[in-house]
Amino acid sequence: MNPVLKEILDLLNVEQIERNLYRGQNHNTEHVFGGQVLAQALASAYRTVEAPHQLHSMHAYFLRAGDWKVPILYEVDRIRDGRSFSTRRVAAIQHGRAIFSLSCSWQKAEEGMTHSQPMPDVPPPESLRGDLEAYQALAREMPDIARFSFRFEAIDSRQVERILMTDTAEHPPFKHTWLRARDPLPDDPEVHIALLAYMSDLDFMSTSMLPHGRNAIRESVRGASLDHSLWFHRPFRADEWLLFAKESPNANNARGFVRGHFFTRSGELVATAAQECLIRPIGKVRDKLLANLS
Repeated sequence: MNPVLKEILDLLNVEQIERNLYRGQNHNTEHVFGGQVLAQALASAYRTVEAPHQLHSMHAYFLRAGDWKVPILYEVDRIRDGRSFSTRRVAAIQHGRAIFSLSCSWQKAEEGMTHSQPMPDVPPPESLRGDLEAYQALAREMPDIARFSFRFEAIDSRQVERILMTDTAEHPPFKHTWLRARDPLPDDPEVHIALLAYMSDLDFMSTSMLPHGRNAIRESVRGASLDHSLWFHRPFRADEWLLFAKESPNANNARGFVRGHFFTRSGELVATAAQECLIRPIGKVRDKLLANLS
């Protein structure tokens, strides 16, 4: 297994230090990635739920910026264990304060009615250039890019629209990206759930800034994830190709809203993600917006 993927899986394999209390480490990248916190919180909750129940939804709030220099503690509250559903609440804690809050629900498998929307008609991943190769070329001139793009050494990411971090043009508010782990993963469902949660925060918030030339105004916008939700519809593997179809139907009041669907290569809808993010203009961009409103 390649070393970056092993590092990510090791980070998501939280350490139990007491009943209902777990500890997670951070990447040495001078910031705490929201997808990492999301995945570690889910992994912590997973270990308190009986095997017949499967995760079907989670809703989280990012409360404070994390400190990458110290571990994160995850305190799990076993809200309810029923015959059909179980509920967990998780608080991520640093320096005695909650930085993240998660609620998640688990259901025993049942038979019922079935339908889903079709997968978008997009080119297959084999026909697309990988993000790793694209960013490695850019990193020769912009070394700071490696701080964000190293994850593509573990996760094979291939964009249909090919809108990179250096693109300053305005684009319609949607993106389609094929994703999968670069090496085979263990069969343990916890690993696949945690890694999909990790991947669901990759290049997600930025979709809300595409119509505004996100990279042209990147330094003039204070951005942060505010919340994140996931719904799990069908079984999947994170080491097989998944299409992440992302769109931003709205931005207003210094907030952007994004949602996305994960499809298997065969077209099955397996998960849905949604996020609201802070995209607050500062400096000259803010002054221009205020002038247009007056």
